[in-house]
Amino acid sequence: MTARDLHTSQARLIHTKGAGSATLLRLITHFGSLQAALQAPPDSLNQAAGKRIADKIPGADDPQVKQTLAWLSQLENGLLTCDSPDYPRLLGECDNPPAVLFYTGDISLLKQPLLAIVGSRTPTRGGIQNAHDFSADLAARGLGIVSGLAAGIDAAAHRGALDADGITIAVTGTGPDRVYPAGNHALAVEIAAKGLIITEHPPGTQVHPGHFPRRNRIIAALSLGILVVEAAEKSGSLITARLGSEAGREVFAIPGSIHNALTKGTHKLIRQGAKLVGNAADILEEVAPLIDRTRTDENKNRAETDTAESLPDPEYEALLDLIAHDPVSVDKLIQKTGLTAEVVSSMLLLLELNGYVESLPGNRYCRIASSPN
Repeated sequence: MTARDLHTSQARLIHTKGAGSATLLRLITHFGSLQAALQAPPDSLNQAAGKRIADKIPGADDPQVKQTLAWLSQLENGLLTCDSPDYPRLLGECDNPPAVLFYTGDISLLKQPLLAIVGSRTPTRGGIQNAHDFSADLAARGLGIVSGLAAGIDAAAHRGALDADGITIAVTGTGPDRVYPAGNHALAVEIAAKGLIITEHPPGTQVHPGHFPRRNRIIAALSLGILVVEAAEKSGSLITARLGSEAGREVFAIPGSIHNALTKGTHKLIRQGAKLVGNAADILEEVAPLIDRTRTDENKNRAETDTAESLPDPEYEALLDLIAHDPVSVDKLIQKTGLTAEVVSSMLLLLELNGYVESLPGNRYCRIASSPN
């Protein structure tokens, strides 16, 4: 089956009237894939779907199907289904995971350890600065930054990660061919080129209020934790934080003035048990034991109890051997190892958290004197 044939099968079911994400998920679970579901007898298809959909499947010449195929024909675009080995494990474990993800950019970035940064669409200047600076610091230390490409805090978080040459992933509530708000179009183009944009909605999907809570569940599920920078009492960011907490994710909040309406939501989270943070180190301290769970790109099950007494594996030992007690730049380590910047940054983060190396200004690292070997 050619890539276009595969995409045609997938697009026809995706655009079937009445076949939402939950139905598609049932079909994939039952038949193993969307293309296998399409080839099943109508009665079997209806039974697996829990409703009559076999006679509603559009043909390959359907306008919406053709629109999706045209979008997928572009080199940088793709479609990820929940039966793919590239589908993020954490996302698959959430309630009602998306059956499909449309993406633009580097899909392998979903395998990196990620942290969500969310907040108000109309933040204060200080809130924008905090979102940018926390994002830049965390991204420089190897954490990918996930946000929703909204105005305000989301945009500042994406920008901070990009400015630090780190990973950023935008989860949108529209089709992958739409940018909302339109003012973030240039930012979206840069994220697509250097990071990743994902959505569960097919091309052509317009803005709808109901899409954003669904987007928020993906943001929360992908991440080890959620940092809320500024949020009013009824902010959508609190929904993301709640969804993350219900899924067992860490929730962090930056405090602010009691006279600022945009800190009422963050203060509420702190009262409910979110960790008050003043710098990136406060977050790294909490997510350190969880990072191994997201190292799926290496297909290894490392214990969360890894400590500075035992390196995770020989690949880390090889990287550590290249780091002397004199500072060495990340660029030099990338050059010597032949690994990607994302992989090296993630490995350095774990080495730092386990007490082997120390990060220095100028994106440099050195061995800690008391580290083994």
